[in-house]
Amino acid sequence: MKIVIHKGTNEIGGTCIQLSTSTTTILLDIGLPLSDDSKYIDYSKLKPDAILISHPHQDHYGLINSIEVTIPVYIGKVGKEFINATSMFLGKELYDNNFKFIKNNESFSIGDINITPYLVDHSAVDAYSFLIQSENKNIIYSGDFRAHGRKSVLYKRIVKNPPKNIDVLFLEGTMINRDNNEFPDENAVENIIYESIKSQNNISFIISSSQNIDRIVSAYRACLKAGKTLIIDLYTAWILEQLKIVTQNVPNMEWDNIKIYADYKHDLVLKNNPSLTGDFRKRAYNYRIRKEEIEKNPSEYLYLTKMSKFKLIELFRSEENPVNIIYSQWLGYLNKSNQKFYGSEQISSFRTDNGVNFIYAHTSGHATVEDLKTFVEAINPKKIIPIHTEYKNDYTTLFNNVYILNDDDILNL
Repeated sequence: MKIVIHKGTNEIGGTCIQLSTSTTTILLDIGLPLSDDSKYIDYSKLKPDAILISHPHQDHYGLINSIEVTIPVYIGKVGKEFINATSMFLGKELYDNNFKFIKNNESFSIGDINITPYLVDHSAVDAYSFLIQSENKNIIYSGDFRAHGRKSVLYKRIVKNPPKNIDVLFLEGTMINRDNNEFPDENAVENIIYESIKSQNNISFIISSSQNIDRIVSAYRACLKAGKTLIIDLYTAWILEQLKIVTQNVPNMEWDNIKIYADYKHDLVLKNNPSLTGDFRKRAYNYRIRKEEIEKNPSEYLYLTKMSKFKLIELFRSEENPVNIIYSQWLGYLNKSNQKFYGSEQISSFRTDNGVNFIYAHTSGHATVEDLKTFVEAINPKKIIPIHTEYKNDYTTLFNNVYILNDDDILNL
């Protein structure tokens, strides 16, 4: 089997690994790079037999439109719906790739390659690691994973009963040389949200990704304990609607203590896509809350929003009665060197604003170094190949049997 990492040996994001046997070629992810300095790769020249997408974050799927649309793309069903949601609400064309759906622990074959997906704990929903078997070789691609989210049982399960005789482990290392911050898990995040909102006399905002479902659950649980109402936008409501495909146990717009703030832009998306959204728009308006209602009793609400909505936050800002901003994303987005996201500069300025209580409450979507070590010990691979990392050389101080590749290097197993 031949291995080529097109991208991912020196950066977080943009991951793409090619595995080839004598008859079959597959790609593990084909992601959009996060860095503006990332080198360009013309993937249209590749002719894989299939692509496996580990999870619906753009740094893992964002370049599937550069590949011939007839090539099968294997992904979780909810993951595919989240990809569609992102495209639809950004006003982009939906991906028209040849999607095939995968399920946890249900093996399938592409040519002479056998693949078994393992559902993992990550900040993205429907995230998978892959066991790839062919030509008497066993390979694991970790994808992005962690051990401290609300699905940590998935990590414990694979550590307790790992695949055997693994020749190569592609191991993500996002958290190598990063501080995991003071919030060890989602329960700790939930607690700080609750403590922040329970006695708040003005509105609270929580800035988080709408696709970080664990964080939405944490915010909702905190609201229930504090007797508050969680406000979401139409995009978030649509995201939660897609989760009904696999579970009824995640909050959605029909649950108590949830309201929808409908802005014109999101409403127009739903209005213009009735064939995709059905009667969702009509049903969503049954749970609508208007700005005037919020202004009557702002302390009753926790509003889940994005950095780009800083102008709405400014409407409630008050030095006499400061507004809460619970920042629940990676702090790196607020660094001056990384302020390419609309609203990040304004949100960063709120950290020293007398009209704002700025609260940080976040835990990473990626495994800590200690959890990586436990994972490696359980898998016991013959080779560990760093991927999705900026510190591949540090792997040699943490693990045995590390085999370092650069982008475009070829390894023949």
